[in-house]
Amino acid sequence: MATRRIGIIVNGATGRMGYRQHLVRSLLAIQEQGGVELADGDRLLPELLLVGRNEEKLAAVAARHGLTDWTTDVDEALASEDHEIYFDALVTNLRVANLKKAIAAGKAIYTEKPTAESFEDALELARLAKAAGTVNGVVHDKLYLPGLLKLRRLVDSGFFGEVLSVRGEFGYWVYEGDWQSAQRPSWNYRAEDGGGIVADMFPHWNYVIEELFGRIVDVYAQTATHIPERWEENGQAYTATADDAAYGVFRLEGGAVVQMNSSWDVRVRRDELVEFQVDGTLGSAVVGLHGAWIQPREATPKPVWNPDVKDGHDYYADWIEVPDNAGPDGFDNGFKVQWEDFLRHYVEGRPYPYDFLSGARGVRLAEAGLASSEEGRRIALDPLTEV
Repeated sequence: MATRRIGIIVNGATGRMGYRQHLVRSLLAIQEQGGVELADGDRLLPELLLVGRNEEKLAAVAARHGLTDWTTDVDEALASEDHEIYFDALVTNLRVANLKKAIAAGKAIYTEKPTAESFEDALELARLAKAAGTVNGVVHDKLYLPGLLKLRRLVDSGFFGEVLSVRGEFGYWVYEGDWQSAQRPSWNYRAEDGGGIVADMFPHWNYVIEELFGRIVDVYAQTATHIPERWEENGQAYTATADDAAYGVFRLEGGAVVQMNSSWDVRVRRDELVEFQVDGTLGSAVVGLHGAWIQPREATPKPVWNPDVKDGHDYYADWIEVPDNAGPDGFDNGFKVQWEDFLRHYVEGRPYPYDFLSGARGVRLAEAGLASSEEGRRIALDPLTEV
C-alpha cells in the first residue's frame, strides 16, 4: 500500500462553510485519518493551499492548524503545478469568475453551490468545463447525510410503493441582528450580493428531489421578505432586499407532488431543522438529516375525526425509528464522505455524477421559483441532461 499525495486549493478557507464544513470537518479530518483509501489499496493524502481575501484571518487559520501554504492571490494559487484540484467556497457572486479561471488553468474543480447567480452563467460553466475536459463536481451534501441515506434505502427497497407526495419543512428563526447578533451573514438578505433563501435552498431541493423521487416537471412558488429591516455585523441597520421565505410546490414525472416550505423566519417545533414526510401507497416516512421514522401500511392507525372531542391517541408512538445500521463505525460526516467520493472518482478516472450540469439544474430551479413568484404562475422545466 502506497500513499499518494494530491494538492488541493481551498478558496474561501476563512468563510463559515469553507472553514467549518470543508476545511476542518472534511479535508483536515481526511488528513488525520491517513488519507482516502482507493480501490487498489493505496491511500490518497490531501496537501492544502489555502486562499482567502483577508490576510490576517487567513494567516490565523493556517497557524491554528499548522498549515504553511496560503495566499491571498488566487491567480498565484492557480499557477501552482503542485495543486491539481481547485475548491471554491466563496460567496456566490464571486464564484463564476473564479471557476472560469480554474477551468482555464486546467484544474479539476469541486465547488460549493449554487455554481452561479443565473442559470445562463451556470450552464456556461458546464459547457466550458465539458469543452476543456475538466473533471468537475458540485457539493450535494444532503445526499450523504444519515437521514437521506436511510431515505434512499427506503425508496430503493420499494418500501413506499407508489410515492404520492413529499412535504418538507426547513428553516429556523435567524436573529435580525439588532439585540442579538444574527446566525447568518448579512449578505444573505441582500439580493444585490447574491442573497435570498431561494438562491440558497432551491438548488438543494432540486438535487434531493431529482435523486430520490424523480425529475421536477414544473414549479409554483411564493416568496416573501417577511422581515424588511435587519442589522449588519457592525450594528448598522439596512434594508433587506432578498427573499427570506419561500413556499414551493413541485410536480414530478409520474405525478407525485412535493411541497417545500423554506424560511429564516420560523420557530422550530420538530425534531430537526429540516424534515421531509414522504407518503406512499404502502408506507410513509418522516426523515430529517439524521433521524428517520417509518409507518408501514399494515401498522397505520385509523383515526376518526371528532373536532369537538379531545383526541388522546399518541400518534408519535405509531412510528418505528430506522436504526443507524451503517456498520461498526456508524455514519461519517456527510461533507467529508462526499469529498472522499469526489476524490476517488477523480483519481480513478470515473465520471462524477454530481457535476456542473447538476448544479445548473439547481440554479435553474431557483431562477424558475423566483420567476413563478413574480409572475404568479406555474413554470415548466424541460429535461436538462446534456450541455
